[in-house]
Amino acid sequence: MVAAGLATLELVGLVAVGVVFVAKPVMHQARTDVVATTPAAKKVVAKAPSLPLLPRRKVSVTILNGNGVSGAAASEASRVRARGYVVGQVGNAPRGGYGRSIVMYRPGRRAEALRLGRDLQISLVSPLDGLRKRDLHGAKLAVVVGG
Repeated sequence: MVAAGLATLELVGLVAVGVVFVAKPVMHQARTDVVATTPAAKKVVAKAPSLPLLPRRKVSVTILNGNGVSGAAASEASRVRARGYVVGQVGNAPRGGYGRSIVMYRPGRRAEALRLGRDLQISLVSPLDGLRKRDLHGAKLAVVVGG
């Protein structure tokens, strides 16, 4: 009886070790394969088309006040205009409470957004997040002024 019990414990131990060292990597690979073949994953993997970098004078920027301070968007518009950009719409963001200023861009305009972020010393640069294309009023970029 004792020998059979010890043999059973050894078998359980070997099965546990086998699961840890064999099944876990196999499961990880299987999950990776499944995620890579889903249609949603293919959309995420696909990159936005890269468009040629436009000169500053051809980049229109919408300035939106996201902090609620009166005149913040107008002040930022002056800074943007002084750096050679075309300022489009100036107004309030659809929602307030932005803690930091952010530069947002349309698909394919990441390079211009990064350049504008450097020009204004804004480190947050993002694709449209919380804004729709129609909120840009035809502009290629948007600056949401935060607190």
